[in-house]
Amino acid sequence: MTIRLYNQDSALLNFTATVTLCTEKKGQFIVTLDRTAFFPEGGGQGADHGTLGGAQVTDCHEAGGEVEHTVDRPLEVGSTVEGHVDRGRRLDMMQQHSGEHIFSGLVCSLFGYDNVGFHIGSEAVTMDFNGPLTQADIDRVEMLANEVVWRNVQVETLLPSREELESMHYRSKKALEGEVRIVNIPGADTCACCGTHVKQTGSIGQIKVLGWQKYKSGVRVSILCGRRALAEENALLEQVKGASSALSCKQHEAAQAVQHLMAERDQLRLKAEQLGLQLFELMAAGEAANAVRLVVCDALPANAVRKAAGRLCQGARLGLVLVPREEGYSFALSSETEDVRPVTKALCAAFGGKGGGPKDMTQGVLMGGTPEEIRAALGGEDDRAAAL
Repeated sequence: MTIRLYNQDSALLNFTATVTLCTEKKGQFIVTLDRTAFFPEGGGQGADHGTLGGAQVTDCHEAGGEVEHTVDRPLEVGSTVEGHVDRGRRLDMMQQHSGEHIFSGLVCSLFGYDNVGFHIGSEAVTMDFNGPLTQADIDRVEMLANEVVWRNVQVETLLPSREELESMHYRSKKALEGEVRIVNIPGADTCACCGTHVKQTGSIGQIKVLGWQKYKSGVRVSILCGRRALAEENALLEQVKGASSALSCKQHEAAQAVQHLMAERDQLRLKAEQLGLQLFELMAAGEAANAVRLVVCDALPANAVRKAAGRLCQGARLGLVLVPREEGYSFALSSETEDVRPVTKALCAAFGGKGGGPKDMTQGVLMGGTPEEIRAALGGEDDRAAAL
């Protein structure tokens, strides 16, 4: 079985080891060693990356007590190789994992909820708790978690005897057999864990909640720690700077300025919709003498097309409203006296498109045709022109 050097010292990044096995698999190579500092994916934490004997280590997994390293070229069995764990990725994983322990431990002690799901993703750390939390609860835990970081307490790794373990209160998602590794963060958490952690909480830097949502019977909380939190905050600050510059306001006034701008937009949109409806009424009046009425109006609000078609067909055989699109038209076809579904089918067949609805009102899309061609396909010409 592989000796796990990362269990002895999470800061150990460089080591030597003997290659015990090397097999090819799908163009890559699976290597095992007599000992390793590479952490294999597990318990919600991603695998370490780095180099091994000059080969790139792209993944690590545990299999049958061995740590299997996925590398990009073969290594000679029996040879001694140097391993170098990617420092940036290891620190990131330790910051996220230790921050998660602090947050989850505080939720457990304050509210009695268990962390029933945990994952260090590429974008955020997610934690699933089996009980409800409010925004105020989460804000409180975030502040307390950061106070643990600021106190820079020692993170302890323990291997208690079976007797000691039985008298110890610790978090664990399942019953554990054999030797149990305990990670203890005084004042925050005691938990069974196989992952790598910082030596002191100050190395986490900070713990920032990104958001939360209801999940099953509890909540899912997303956080970032350390370097990730700083990068996210810097990115958000740049967004605020850009927005405040565009809005000609102070950074802390950006949200208020956006709300003001949205209120102005809504007022302008309402006026535009009112003008669109007025324009439609004028165009509809020009169709009053026709039994088959057709209005093309790109100013008509999308939510008013059905109502406009119903208004257009009053006293006529058919009323068709066309709203120009990037290609073709959106339409609503209505009648007080006829079943418009066969007409809709014929229009879609003639000009390409699709539509449907009840017999007195259909909606859909036509992909082509001029208004004159579409009017002719409806079975009528401009009645005023015919009268002349």
